[in-house]
Amino acid sequence: MSDQTQRTFIAVKPDGVQRGLISQILARFENRGYKLVGIKMIVPTEALLREHYAEHVDRPFFPKLLAHMTSGPVAAMVWEGSDVVAQGRTVLGATNPSNALPGTIRGDFGIDMGRNVCHGSDSVASAEREINLWFKKEELADWTLSQHKWIYE
Repeated sequence: MSDQTQRTFIAVKPDGVQRGLISQILARFENRGYKLVGIKMIVPTEALLREHYAEHVDRPFFPKLLAHMTSGPVAAMVWEGSDVVAQGRTVLGATNPSNALPGTIRGDFGIDMGRNVCHGSDSVASAEREINLWFKKEELADWTLSQHKWIYE
């Protein structure tokens, strides 16, 4: 990984999994030119989610979020590329789907804030923390994307 290359954590939430949107979300990131270095299906535990959403645990919406996120499988992913954290957030769209632009994942597939299809890291520090929560180091693949020279200068 070069100094300019980042990794981010993206999760297709249970609503996105149940709606069959995993492949379309994967395609958005692959078509953009990002490299998938980790993916797994997992039904998250309450303990994992309390750690993942630590800043929200005392908020009034947290019990509903916890119930939703433990209701079924999540497609957890790690993507790699230049500026992938910020660009990943752009691909996802605004957290509230009613504010998300058409062409973004949430703008195209979301209606309700509580069913906004995906989670994406909001900073490089958050991405590193979230990746380490959801993945063991050996679950991430270091590999060279053959198209790299066609995507980057």
